Amino acid sequence: MVTYPDDQKYKLFTRRAGLISAGMLVLTSGLIGRMYFLQVVGQNQYKLLADRNRISLRLLAPTRGRILDRNGYGLAVNRTDYRVNIIPEQAENVEDTLKALNIILPVSERQKRRILRAVKRQRAFLPVTVAENLDWKTFARVNINIPDLPGIQPDIGLTRYYPEKDLTAHIVGYVGSVNKREIGRDPLLELPGFKIGKNGMERVLDLKLRGKAGNSRVEVNVMGRVIRELSRRNSIPGENLKLTIDRDIQKFTADRVRDESAAVVVMDVHNGEILALTSTPSFDPNDFNLGISQKKYDALLNDIRKPLINKTVQGEYPPGSTFKMMVALAALEAGVIDKDEKIFCNGTFQIGNTTKYGWKRGGHGFVNMVEAIAGSCDIYFYTIAVRVGIDKIHQMAARFGLGQKFGIDIPGEKSGLNPSKAWKRAARGASWQGGDTANVGIGQGYVLVTPLQLAVMTARLVNGGRAVMPRILMSNTDHINQNPAIIPYNRQHMATILKGMAAVINRPIGVAYAQRMGRKMERMGMSFGGKTGSAQVRRISKSEREAGVIKNYEKPWIERDHALFVGFGPLENPRYAISVIVEHGGGGSKKAAPVAKDVLEFMFVRDRRKAKKQERES
Repeated sequence: MVTYPDDQKYKLFTRRAGLISAGMLVLTSGLIGRMYFLQVVGQNQYKLLADRNRISLRLLAPTRGRILDRNGYGLAVNRTDYRVNIIPEQAENVEDTLKALNIILPVSERQKRRILRAVKRQRAFLPVTVAENLDWKTFARVNINIPDLPGIQPDIGLTRYYPEKDLTAHIVGYVGSVNKREIGRDPLLELPGFKIGKNGMERVLDLKLRGKAGNSRVEVNVMGRVIRELSRRNSIPGENLKLTIDRDIQKFTADRVRDESAAVVVMDVHNGEILALTSTPSFDPNDFNLGISQKKYDALLNDIRKPLINKTVQGEYPPGSTFKMMVALAALEAGVIDKDEKIFCNGTFQIGNTTKYGWKRGGHGFVNMVEAIAGSCDIYFYTIAVRVGIDKIHQMAARFGLGQKFGIDIPGEKSGLNPSKAWKRAARGASWQGGDTANVGIGQGYVLVTPLQLAVMTARLVNGGRAVMPRILMSNTDHINQNPAIIPYNRQHMATILKGMAAVINRPIGVAYAQRMGRKMERMGMSFGGKTGSAQVRRISKSEREAGVIKNYEKPWIERDHALFVGFGPLENPRYAISVIVEHGGGGSKKAAPVAKDVLEFMFVRDRRKAKKQERES
């Protein structure tokens, strides 16, 4: 054992004490320095972090803007949503609570699985939606039984509602839940239950309708539960949008063609405002907002009449004889015929080795242009189409809006097809043939149009040749139709075309003479003009023709001709243009023209009543 003298022991102790003291001093200095850094230098940073743990910023969803008709009637509105939530931490047993609730409010096994998944996924104090869009009676029963339903929380919010249901579904569209692809950078889209436009104007104008989120600064505890609200910035509601659509005209039109697969467009010929845009059959957009069943969606998808398609802007059809005004005007402007020249029609037209037939057996005899339009003589239009050529017909049709999109804030608008020689070379790799021109001359062959385009064409024909553009959204900043371009044309030529369209309805030679207004209506200036059309959906073979062509109503529905009509009224100082297409309806004079007559008569009578009322009040 080693021993040290007393003085040596003292020196050793003093050295160790010094080292320990020095070490403690270093540690203390470091601790003091760190505390100084945390409390003084890093004060702002750590205060912010502490506040973030204590203060939560929460988004406040805005109220979605309404969509209204021209008179302020709601087409897409927000209504009270009675819903029931469950707060897991307040329920003794979630499954037992759901079982008890099921007696009052049925909860399916599918709903139960969804609720239990949400309960496991999120924090216990956050509510989970059990059911929404409840009727008042059911909601009241739940409220009465709250003492026996631990954890159940009745709640009142807003949900999208379409009061007219199928009437304006293709125009307005519908909203739906946000999917992963749509979230993007907007945190508003991540809010539970937030919905965005999925179709129609709800989709195209979603940003305007959506509004802007507000926020609420709340104090929370360590578990994230709200203690109190510190401040609030309210959300900005979405913009209310007013349409040019007139609900009453839309309703009358839809009721008139409810049993058909059809499209009807009504527009003001002067300012382009669309008053009715009807596509039948339709669907109830509320089904999509609430969550449509797979069975119901499949039924809509597989319906042969295509209720999910907006036929007014998405349907592309051969225009049939409604195209003949374009051919006639092109021929007059090109000088290849004058209005009085008569062409003999014996019911057949020979071009090359092909014989084409008119719709009237035996033909129309000698007819001039007005008579040819009135009687819809195919042979006359075969003849003048070949004379003038496809490119001049193409140019004239383009002036009147065919072959183009108008961009009217409704998704899916089609451009149709206004064919030319250049188009066929580019699209088909083939040269244009004389037979192609003859087919286009009667609105068959390659030419395709939408009902909206036909309405625009008619408006431009009767409004003095102004290139009015269609619009469906009321806006004070819309100057498109205040000074529309003037379509170059000879006024005498246009007068001939309009005289022919008037004769279609109002002269015995007209193919739709049976659809004229009664004498009483005519005496009050309530008459109209137009042009019928029937478009083949399949070519009639030579053997079928020789055997005797089967009448439309004897064919399977899908093989019948489309029935078309374009019209305008009144005859003096026209105000309205209308286009009607009844899919597989057969003859335009029997199926489409009566629809136009009834719609125009409804509008004439209504306008007269309004005028009388204003006279009495003034």
